[in-house]
Amino acid sequence: MICRSVRARRDEVSRAFPGDDFLPNARSFTHAITIRASRHDVWPWLVQMGAGRAGWYSYDRIDNGGKPSLGYIAPELQHIAFGDLLPAMPGVTEGFIVLGYEADHFLILGWPGPDGSPVTTWSFVLEETEVQSTRLIVRARGSDDYQPPFGLPRWTANTLVPLGHAIMQRKQLVGIARRAEGALHAWKAGFAAAEDGRDVVCNCCY
Repeated sequence: MICRSVRARRDEVSRAFPGDDFLPNARSFTHAITIRASRHDVWPWLVQMGAGRAGWYSYDRIDNGGKPSLGYIAPELQHIAFGDLLPAMPGVTEGFIVLGYEADHFLILGWPGPDGSPVTTWSFVLEETEVQSTRLIVRARGSDDYQPPFGLPRWTANTLVPLGHAIMQRKQLVGIARRAEGALHAWKAGFAAAEDGRDVVCNCCY
């Protein structure tokens, strides 16, 4: 089993990305992964994220009520708009709000504070490095108003929370990459079979 890197490059850590301006002086955590698929092929997996939707592609027992994240692209989940809620957990009314997006380029999510303005942001940026190769760069930022979940004391925001985020983020990035690459591989196999005149059942579920 090949261990895939989710370490952001030095230039990726230092660069500004869409969403940074919502919390200009916040602490940030940047991770990234190279996906063997185009931006257009990766984008649908981002659009459908959310508990009770496609899931978060991470540890489903923690953030999706134990229900496996989808391994296919669901057409009914391919529509997002500014202000949409992507639930953090199944059946709850709290979660990440869509702060901005540009199809095939970036998706910016934010967790609203008491006044409605974001106290954390979560940006997913797609940069196509070459044909059929995309760099998915994810940056999480938190303001001083961010309160750790589950009633944890404030000091955990600088210790346990970053560690937990890194573990969950790695799982999510690898999950997205494998799904996008698997779906593309299945499509290519089906296309080649069709050209050969063979009947093929394509199952893109991962």
